[in-house]
Amino acid sequence: MSSLFSPYQLKNITLKNRIVVSPMCQYSSEDGFANDWHLVHLGSRAVGGAALIITEATAVSPEGRISPQDLGIWKDEHIEKLRQITGFVEAQGAVPAIQLAHAGRKASTYPAWKGRGQVPLDQGGWKTLSASAIPFHENEDAPEELDQAGIEKVVADFVSGAGRAVSAGFKVIEIHAAHGYLVHQFLSPLSNLREDAYGGNFENRIRLLIEIVQGVKAKIGEDVPMVVRLSATDWADGGWDVEQSIRLSEILKNEGVDLIDVSSGGLAAHQKISVGPGYQVPFAERIKKEAGIPVGTVGLITNASQSEEILQSGQADLIVMARELLRNPYFPLSAARELGEDIHWPVQYERAKI
Repeated sequence: MSSLFSPYQLKNITLKNRIVVSPMCQYSSEDGFANDWHLVHLGSRAVGGAALIITEATAVSPEGRISPQDLGIWKDEHIEKLRQITGFVEAQGAVPAIQLAHAGRKASTYPAWKGRGQVPLDQGGWKTLSASAIPFHENEDAPEELDQAGIEKVVADFVSGAGRAVSAGFKVIEIHAAHGYLVHQFLSPLSNLREDAYGGNFENRIRLLIEIVQGVKAKIGEDVPMVVRLSATDWADGGWDVEQSIRLSEILKNEGVDLIDVSSGGLAAHQKISVGPGYQVPFAERIKKEAGIPVGTVGLITNASQSEEILQSGQADLIVMARELLRNPYFPLSAARELGEDIHWPVQYERAKI
């Protein structure tokens, strides 16, 4: 059996292969509600054979949305449609997962196809929040620095969101601590200039994430796998880097986190990223080997042979795919054929198998 189509045990859940649908914002919600677009988007990739289907960044509070059109899980009314989606995903033999998120200073922005920058308050935007009152772009309004009560609310919102996620049928919880969003804003010294218990040294800057992980863990129990997405580096001098990511991953492992979803960047507008096929795989490899925790890797992974090589060389445990699965929701079916694997197809599609 190929490595790509070998099963993977994530706590008490068996993934049928190593292909994961990366969280990808759809900017298609109203008031945080999922709809038929999300059902078809996530459901088609479950039909296509991926093992783990992760929702887009799902806001734990209204102010935590990246855009006004983001998916949310801050109220019980959001659960019903999400439950329909998770039920369909499971019926296809895939595992539904959710990425819980808070955008922080990168909130209240336009979807890419509607322009760039912050949505004005009089057009449905809102005041953003962050570790420190430093805007992402110089021409943007500065966020409000969170006080102790605000930090406690953020933690509580993640915990409540995790509880609703389990009620909605999600089997895996991912905490979004990457891509320059709120938790990452606390991690990086470029965006965190605080002088209290949440700023300054490494232990203080990771405090918010640790409190979120501990709170969510207590809420969902020991049986539900927990994943954390990290940006391994800010790609900017003086910022968060892979050495700190390794150190943090060791701590997260001890806190009961089951896997690190390794990405990079998004924190600094002046970042300089060296982009190429599999450009983030070396970060995943280092975290896996030096922190001793399973990892998923993402970023310009586009074909079966590339995925197979990453897994066989021990650089990662899971292949997390984004754009390739937008182009081809049925990539796993064609990848299996390329690797000589005879995997299950939906009976409705079997006429195309041969």
